[in-house]
Amino acid sequence: MTRQETILVVDFGAQYAQLIARRVREAGVYSEIVSHDISAAELASRQPRGIILSGGPKSVYAEHAPRLDPDVYALGVPILGICYGAQLLAHELGGSVERTGRGEYGRAVLQVCQTLQPSAREALAAAPSSPPAKQPVEQSAAIQPTRQKSLSADPKTPTQTPNLLLANLPDTQDVWMSHFDAIAFAPAGCSVTATTADSPVAAFEDAKRGLYGVQFHPEVAHTAHGQAIMERFVREACGTDGNWTPASIAEESVAAIAAQVGEDGRAICGLSGGVDSSVAAALAHRAIGDRLTCVFVDTGLLRKGEAEQVVETFGRNMGAELVHVDASDKFFERLRGVSDPEQKRSIIGELFIRTFEETAAKISGGGDASVNATGSSVMGTEFLVQGTLYPDVIESGTGHAAKIKSHHNVGGLPEDLEFELVEPLVRLFKDEVRQVGKALGLPEEIVQRQPFPGPGLGVRVIGEVTAEKVALLQEADAIVREEIAAYSASDPENEIWQYFAVLPDVRTVGVMGDERTYAHLIVIRAVTSEDAMTADWARLPAEVLATMSSRIINEVPQVNRVAYDITSKPPGTIEWE
Repeated sequence: MTRQETILVVDFGAQYAQLIARRVREAGVYSEIVSHDISAAELASRQPRGIILSGGPKSVYAEHAPRLDPDVYALGVPILGICYGAQLLAHELGGSVERTGRGEYGRAVLQVCQTLQPSAREALAAAPSSPPAKQPVEQSAAIQPTRQKSLSADPKTPTQTPNLLLANLPDTQDVWMSHFDAIAFAPAGCSVTATTADSPVAAFEDAKRGLYGVQFHPEVAHTAHGQAIMERFVREACGTDGNWTPASIAEESVAAIAAQVGEDGRAICGLSGGVDSSVAAALAHRAIGDRLTCVFVDTGLLRKGEAEQVVETFGRNMGAELVHVDASDKFFERLRGVSDPEQKRSIIGELFIRTFEETAAKISGGGDASVNATGSSVMGTEFLVQGTLYPDVIESGTGHAAKIKSHHNVGGLPEDLEFELVEPLVRLFKDEVRQVGKALGLPEEIVQRQPFPGPGLGVRVIGEVTAEKVALLQEADAIVREEIAAYSASDPENEIWQYFAVLPDVRTVGVMGDERTYAHLIVIRAVTSEDAMTADWARLPAEVLATMSSRIINEVPQVNRVAYDITSKPPGTIEWE
């Protein structure tokens, strides 16, 4: 198997670092996010085909502003700087960044230079503030439209075509800006390739040295030709083939699992029935066959009818051994009196693992595990397969990234875990997991299933979790899912990522049947998203919201009020806890 092509995204504290990595992958090349304090030696050991420097909130002149190991610039690897990353390139390599007193935030009009401007302070000082008049330009015959492979004869050799990033794109285009400082002149030897009214150097490049910088954000949807620009760098400047596909991911994952578990090793998989654990289980089953035992733990925190559905769907489609454990009483007992969300996640995560350990021990010892087992043994099980995703790791806090929340399969694992973890999806975003599932032949009912948190309704019941509260929420949630599913089926254009009900730890006064009530509030949450890293609240029609509210209040006892959450991510998260 050939070595995987990789683009490394150096994070300088940008809100869009994950989005940059996503856009690189959409260009067919694997990407990872690394901290800005990575050494040149460590970076070189990863053998990246290219490096992207993200944006960030700091000024290059600020005290403690993040820097990059200077030796990175001498590695001979193509580098693209975005926003702060572009300013850092200019500042470190002989250009200049200045405070003009006028920032650019939001939409700006980019003017592509018809004649490439040299990197000279005098030339830039005399640059007009308005876009220059169009002049005829003779484009290189080698320049090809976006989504083509490298422009050079050898696809592994970076091209040296002038104005590579913006070639054959409109002379005037909308871009998204978010900066106060501005690049006054580009690094020595670089040509200025675009300007805006307030950015004399909105883009620059030196293809011979593999240096590229853009003041704007090509990774966001508001930049009209942003993905084309990203693909130019990834595929053409870096000379990659674009072989990061769902089929290749599945093939590599299966090989990696087989190598980790070995010829005689056995694994146990925590199956929730969701997309992540189902795809992880399918990959592991393809890798090690009947040496995999899947354990489905009914925590009592699942959606209405979900336990029965998971067992039926898994048995019909997966072909692997399934052990079904009803541990709901145990989970409710452990959660009694606990209201802190981090503590709840930790309890649920640890109890999951303890349940796996107990189940494995009982089956291998021949005892009655009170499970529906198919008879095979999991004696000698050493590995635990989990559906941990890349966003799970990022949100749980890695390196300089802030901890947003602990994921049950990242931050909730006990220190004395008896298994070695197998995490075949840990490099993937949610939509990539769905694509891998399709490549494996899993049915739509599994692949397109809504995301569901590992702790289940334990983090949708705000405050203390009880069996009574969960039962109430299950009924309200079932109504929400039924009505929005019907609406989505009637309007194929809408793309709602996730929708569910939340039970806050609050009661409200109401009037029902001419009597005063003091009952529960239900909050409806519905969002649109591509990968769960960012999300916006779904603009549901008023009649859909009215129907859900009416049904919940009339059909679910002890509920007298319904609200709709209109918070995006950021500043909120998709889940409430």
